[in-house]
Amino acid sequence: DFTEMMRALGYPRLISMENFHTPNFVLVSEVLLWLVKRYEPQTDIPPDVETEQDRVFFIKAVAQFMATKAHIKLNTKKLYQADGYAVKELLKVTSVLYGAMNTKGVERADVSEEDSSKFKFDLGSKIADLKAARQLASEITSKGASLYDLLGKEVELREARTESIARPLEINEAEKMMKVAIDCVLEQVQKTKDMLNNVALDEANLEAKIEKRKLELERSQKRLQTLQSVRPAFMDEYEKIEEQLQKQYSSYLEKFRNLTYMEQLLDDHRRTEQEMFEEAANMLRLMQNRLKEEEQQLLKSGSKWD
Repeated sequence: DFTEMMRALGYPRLISMENFHTPNFVLVSEVLLWLVKRYEPQTDIPPDVETEQDRVFFIKAVAQFMATKAHIKLNTKKLYQADGYAVKELLKVTSVLYGAMNTKGVERADVSEEDSSKFKFDLGSKIADLKAARQLASEITSKGASLYDLLGKEVELREARTESIARPLEINEAEKMMKVAIDCVLEQVQKTKDMLNNVALDEANLEAKIEKRKLELERSQKRLQTLQSVRPAFMDEYEKIEEQLQKQYSSYLEKFRNLTYMEQLLDDHRRTEQEMFEEAANMLRLMQNRLKEEEQQLLKSGSKWD
């Protein structure tokens, strides 16, 4: 718990989590400055937090100090919020201090500010020394392992070394080996020179091709400009044909509209004739029915008179 750790470390004020329910930058700055002093009492960080610029500078200075001295990465945005998220960042520092205090056997629940000065120490330098010691120990281990392997091969190597030393030096054989080595080196040098010459030839060929392409591009651009500036011979005829086509199209549209109108009139006329024909047929049917009824009535009346 953050409050318990701060109390165990000897912070002079009582702190509870309720103090961080709302942003409390003054308290956060006091805690940060006190923790920095616990790490290194000679640290000179300005405690001014009156303006926004002062607060930003203070947070950046504390974060930089913790990163360089204690190798603790703090989130400056959360610290600037000065709320519950800032407590999580403060807990990173207090947990390291609390763990270091426990390893040294310092276990006091409520220590005054005067007594807490007894337990101030430069933890940043201790951590740096610890990392250097670990790295040195790993290097010593690896070097010792390689040395052990080499010493294990010493028996075989001693015999080969003694035999080589005892062997008489043959100048002719050494001269042959030197000549072979020199020939190999000269051959490699010649290959390198040939490669350089080939590169120079390739470069010259590429430059010639580039120059040729540039000339072709210039000719093409000039030809394009000429074609754009010269009026083709068929343009007059083309414009005349275009005018005639426009007239023909206008005439076509007019005739098409007339034809459509005439077809509509014809359809209307046919529809009217059909309606008149149907109406006449209905009238004729009605007259036939009426005549039949009259004839039947006459027949009935004639039968009554008989």
